[in-house]
Amino acid sequence: MTTRLTLLLCGVCIAAGCTKEPPPRSVTEFVDNPMLLEAAMVRCAQNRSKTRYEAECVNAREAVNRIQTKEEAARRAELEESSSRKRQALRRTQAAAAEARRRAAEAERRREEAEYLAQFGVTPTADGQAQDAMLEGNLPVAVVPEAVDQPQPVARHTDTLPATDSGNAPLAEVEPQPPASDLESIRDELRRRNEEAEN
Repeated sequence: MTTRLTLLLCGVCIAAGCTKEPPPRSVTEFVDNPMLLEAAMVRCAQNRSKTRYEAECVNAREAVNRIQTKEEAARRAELEESSSRKRQALRRTQAAAAEARRRAAEAERRREEAEYLAQFGVTPTADGQAQDAMLEGNLPVAVVPEAVDQPQPVARHTDTLPATDSGNAPLAEVEPQPPASDLESIRDELRRRNEEAEN
């Protein structure tokens, strides 16, 4: 019985020694399975001098490098996207500020134009165009005073006065006519003068 057991154990040992070791895991396997990668890195870190050139440890280190490179590229893309968003926001802010300055300048121009046109009695409309007077031309509106009836001077003949130019022609003395407010008194005065002239 002991001999059989010994032979059996020897056969098992020989079979175990003859069996091939499993192939080392590839870089892709480590990249796809982070837990497997972590276990391999822990094992390889325990005895670095012995596992430095072991195929599985080399593949695990390469997988770590690839993962770090991918993460770094993702970080760079995220930073670039964030920077692009900030640039676009800055451009929108600058465009809004430029539009606000343009509108302020336009409002100031319209205000100055309205003040200028107001000097000539022209009122601009809502769209900044002048009303009827501007359509007829940019001519100033002149204020013409109303005509006032002026009393005409009345000429009356007086006694002959010596002429100053060596002649003896009678001179007509011009007297200003009294205001036309009292028409009845004017008529009385004319009647009186006519009566004096007849006598």
